[in-house]
Amino acid sequence: QVQLVESGGGLVQPGGSLTLSCIASGLSFSIFDMGWYRQAPGKQRELVAAITSGGSTNSADSVKGRFIISRDNAKNTVVLQMNSLKSEDTAAYYCNARFDSSFRTNNYWGQGTQVIVSS
Repeated sequence: QVQLVESGGGLVQPGGSLTLSCIASGLSFSIFDMGWYRQAPGKQRELVAAITSGGSTNSADSVKGRFIISRDNAKNTVVLQMNSLKSEDTAAYYCNARFDSSFRTNNYWGQGTQVIVSS
């Protein structure tokens, strides 16, 4: 059974930093593209940052220069380092694992971790 377990959310002041971690189990982690998404109340879920199985990264324009995504295949972990946080970063953050084969798309989500940026 595939599990993605996020941790590291919480309350932080504007300008502060948080590090989110996602530990995956039940899958061949190294072949999956990993991503962090977020969803604020009343808004659609959006991609924050992603890292491919080969290590290529991309991120939303709104977080470029502030958030860094990385992965450790030995630990089945993907990390989102969030710096210079703004109130608009407040959202539930979700870890995603995706692998597209010739036969099917394997797409998994974690339960989410809440990030609140407020003074």
